[in-house]
Amino acid sequence: MSRLVVISNRVATPTTGAAQAGGLAVAIQAALSERGGIWMGWSGKSTGDHEPGKPVFHEAGRITYALTDLSQTDLDEYYAGFANSVLWPLCHYRMDLTDYARKDMAGYFRVNRFFARQLQPLLQDDDLIWVQDYHLIPMAAELRQMGVKNRLGFFLHIPWPPPDVFFALPVYDTILRGLTAFDLLGFQTRFDAENFASCLEREGIGRALGDGRFEAYGHSFRVGVFPIGIDTAQFAKLAEEAIHKVSFRRIEKSFRERDLIVGVDRLDYSKGLTHRIEAFDKFIAANPAYQGRATLLQITPKSRSEVQQYSAMQRQVAELAGQVNGRHGTLDWVPIRYVNRSVNQAVLAGIYRMAQVGLVTPLRDGMNLVAKEYVAAQAPENPGVLVLSRFAGSARQLDGAIIVNPYDVEAVANAIAKALSMPLEARRERWESMMPHLLENDISKWCRDFLDALRQEGVAVS
Repeated sequence: MSRLVVISNRVATPTTGAAQAGGLAVAIQAALSERGGIWMGWSGKSTGDHEPGKPVFHEAGRITYALTDLSQTDLDEYYAGFANSVLWPLCHYRMDLTDYARKDMAGYFRVNRFFARQLQPLLQDDDLIWVQDYHLIPMAAELRQMGVKNRLGFFLHIPWPPPDVFFALPVYDTILRGLTAFDLLGFQTRFDAENFASCLEREGIGRALGDGRFEAYGHSFRVGVFPIGIDTAQFAKLAEEAIHKVSFRRIEKSFRERDLIVGVDRLDYSKGLTHRIEAFDKFIAANPAYQGRATLLQITPKSRSEVQQYSAMQRQVAELAGQVNGRHGTLDWVPIRYVNRSVNQAVLAGIYRMAQVGLVTPLRDGMNLVAKEYVAAQAPENPGVLVLSRFAGSARQLDGAIIVNPYDVEAVANAIAKALSMPLEARRERWESMMPHLLENDISKWCRDFLDALRQEGVAVS
């Protein structure tokens, strides 16, 4: 069996405990343990003004972790600059927030070249190479220039925009050329894959050959749709166990005799947080019976504070939540509990389980695993209701959710009221239409499907 080599911006090692934070790390580690291989990426540390050095290796079973420090200049240009101030907003359809600078673009390609040079000597001829996400789009092109002929796959965890948005990027053609150097490109949804194909065809860069195969720049490659999942069974178990723990009872007690609506999002403009708070404000104003009775618990860990837009947004969201609380709150009731830090996953699973409504309303999202976690955490005999943005990739799969347009705050307010008043039988029916799909299409299946497609030359995957 071929070894697996994974390259990602950050690496979840057993020593950091990061593997406990999400199913993606668990699934990749399981695949690496089965096949043996390497996981390479940034260590999370900076060398300051010094140039980055050689990778540091950690062995754990059949996995070799190769961690590399980056200089502060690298982090400013590659990570905070081009990746998160250009590609991230652009792929989330926010051209107005892109902050393109040639030095950041140069830093992005420089760091990708650096990672490729560190990786190339470690490769064996039959290794399968799997590159993760938008930080590392040029990786295949860099490796090809070094003579690497291995099978190379790439998965994009975020959305891919339509041509009229993507072509606003000054170096769009270089980015497209980099992607076409892979053998397999994986997207979250059919819409993302279609947008990518439209970018190729609009400019005459590439042409479709059928069955998900394309040709561009003299290279043939495949495009597939691989919706990412969660560890559904494990998360359901975590939620069931959490509500019985003594440490959780204090949290449960604080919401007793309240209808709980929960939102969990990293602090990011793509998540629609201000729209959500405005919708909850309208819901409370339009439904006096829920005043003093319904609470929105919004858990929003800080994110990318080194990017200017994020620190400004943090103030905006906090101020808006404060205004709603000032307008509707009473001495014994706070309408919005706004928590600006991370919460332990086991506690989070318990909160999902006791919440009557999961409010997941991003303005644009590749998949949004919070929606899947909320469904997985529900008690089968008395499940809550998911209110989900139509612009989340998970809306393509979770047909039992109440689907909303997050820009229409009145419609979201009405959806909250509908969810809270929904009869038990209807709630069960909606949940039962989603849970089997999540159990079947979990994170392990996503990982297997992608690697099987990467390994099997000529198999249609679209």
